[in-house]
Amino acid sequence: MADTYNGYCVKCREKRDFTGEISETNGRRMAKGTCPVCGTKMTRILGKAHNAQG
Repeated sequence: MADTYNGYCVKCREKRDFTGEISETNGRRMAKGTCPVCGTKMTRILGKAHNAQG
C-alpha cells in the first residue's frame, strides 16, 4: 500500500512529497520511497511501532 509522505531530499535540498511504503526496523516505522524529481532514495521516520503484545 503506497501512501504519500513529505520528506527532505538531500540531493535536491528541498522538501518534497513522495510515494512510499512503510517498513519497520528496530521498532521504528519508516516510510521509504524515491524523489519524484531526481530519483534519489528518500526516507521519513514516522515514530515507534505499536506492539500488539501486553
